[in-house]
Amino acid sequence: MAGSKLVLEGRISIISFLLGLGVVVIPLLVKFGSHIDWIFDYLTDVNGKIAIAVYLTVNNGLLLLIYKGPLYRVAVRACFLGFAFGCGLIISFAETTWTHFGWYMCSLSFFHYSEYLVTAIINPRSLSLDSFLLNHSVEYTLAAASSWMEFTVEKMFFPELKQLSLVCFLGLFMVLCGEGLRKSAMLTAGSNFNHIVQNEKAQSHVLVTSGVYSFFRHPSYVGWFYWSIGTQIMLCNPLCIVAYTLASWRFFRERVEEEEISLIHFFGEDYLEYKKKVPTGLPFISGIRVNS
Repeated sequence: MAGSKLVLEGRISIISFLLGLGVVVIPLLVKFGSHIDWIFDYLTDVNGKIAIAVYLTVNNGLLLLIYKGPLYRVAVRACFLGFAFGCGLIISFAETTWTHFGWYMCSLSFFHYSEYLVTAIINPRSLSLDSFLLNHSVEYTLAAASSWMEFTVEKMFFPELKQLSLVCFLGLFMVLCGEGLRKSAMLTAGSNFNHIVQNEKAQSHVLVTSGVYSFFRHPSYVGWFYWSIGTQIMLCNPLCIVAYTLASWRFFRERVEEEEISLIHFFGEDYLEYKKKVPTGLPFISGIRVNS
């Protein structure tokens, strides 16, 4: 049953993501078929905005015809993320001062889509719409909106601040490494990974200490921590760099302590020994304190 869910919903998400990603085709038509004058200035001109609206409407109509109920909800989210990734690619390769925001769009959309896809691969029993992490929390949504607002306002009044290439590349490096570490952790943990902290031990749940878990006790959190900060360094958002660092640190400190209470309950001395040998990987976060 779980295997069929992986095949069906995973395949639907891939097809829908690629369908949304197809938005990159229209600018290519502009480049190689400039005689099609109704498609120009793709993202900013009125005709470009009409092209986007038509593309999204047609895609949504196709998804409504093909998929029903829960499958449609999966498809439309994956399609939207593919569309956002495609727009990010367009901006990234265009001659514009918004290049780094294009990187950000690609990073954000790929992060959320890959969370769903990897979950479908490693633990299809826990797969749900929440696996996209699009509705992670109100705070997460406000943080994202704040970063967009800061970037736009600062670009308007301090445009030179957004052209610090070395800083942007540092942020991109952090994003790529953080994303890679998190997905490596998920794949290494396999069916033991879950987006929700578990209070009851499943029969198949084992303590994973190999791979990236031999370096950090919580590699998925380490990856997400540096990924989130990297997105703001990439955007050269000084206010959000500080805010994201503090908010992420506090969130993961509480999350690690909550999770380790369950892990000690599940694995007892085995986890305590592992805890002594391997750090959390997060700065100044040692995890739950246990009285000897």
